[in-house]
Amino acid sequence: MKQASNRIGIQSLIAMSFIVPSTIGFLAFYVAPTIRGFMLSFTDWDLLSKSNWIGLKNYAEIFSDGDFWNSLKVTLVYVLWNIPIQTVLSLCIALVMQRVAKSMLMRGILLIPWILSNVVVALLWLWMLDSSIGIVNAFIAFVGGKPINFLTSTQLALPSMAGINIWRYMGYTALLVFAGLQGVPKEIEEAAVIDGASALRKFFSIIIPYIRPVLAFVIITSVIGSFQVYDTVAIITKGKGGPVAATNVLNLYIYKNGFEAYRMGYASAVSMVLFAILIGVSFIQMKFLRANEADA
Repeated sequence: MKQASNRIGIQSLIAMSFIVPSTIGFLAFYVAPTIRGFMLSFTDWDLLSKSNWIGLKNYAEIFSDGDFWNSLKVTLVYVLWNIPIQTVLSLCIALVMQRVAKSMLMRGILLIPWILSNVVVALLWLWMLDSSIGIVNAFIAFVGGKPINFLTSTQLALPSMAGINIWRYMGYTALLVFAGLQGVPKEIEEAAVIDGASALRKFFSIIIPYIRPVLAFVIITSVIGSFQVYDTVAIITKGKGGPVAATNVLNLYIYKNGFEAYRMGYASAVSMVLFAILIGVSFIQMKFLRANEADA
């Protein structure tokens, strides 16, 4: 009995030794900066001189700042453009892979956009969507259409950037959904077919309930990533968030205040508000989607 207890203790220590490096990294690069940012949000600091404690003034200013509310609105619209389309496309691609194309080559091709860095993707699409020399407008002209200002139109700039994000991540999310589809029992699908269930009924009554945890993970992480969009917008708009603040998302707004206007305390306060929004949105999604359980 004592030997068994000692063996369990040794195994626990070995397991802990694998967790420690990740824990140190998490504490150093996530927890500590979050605490530091929270403290800075109560100060007036210009990055150069000593910070001054001002209490809740930064938070009071946020809720009366029209630029903040515009940035929040732009970010929400971006999320609403991005998440539904990306999720539906990922589901469709995953189902096609499940029924038709299961090759490793196909999975590798789907991952290529995700492997590329955000900077490369942004520069690539900046050239492709250019109204004068871009290949997309060249094709539109070839079929008899007129050039479209994808990135300089106040109506099209944000949906275009959402489209870039969808292109980059839909293959990766499709592979996650595809992995979830492997856990759907074949005998249940076959029984549904024998009972005369249509493909649509089988999809909503069998497949979706079984892959609910995977779908919840995909949607939650995609929403968090969409709220944190920065590099694509910064590169395409040269850090301006244009045209006319049409793409001035929250992370870009934070950067402008912190590193251009030298208002690091205010930028930290906005970051804390974004942090609270993400916690709230994630909690609601986990409850609504029942992320920790499947209906099977």
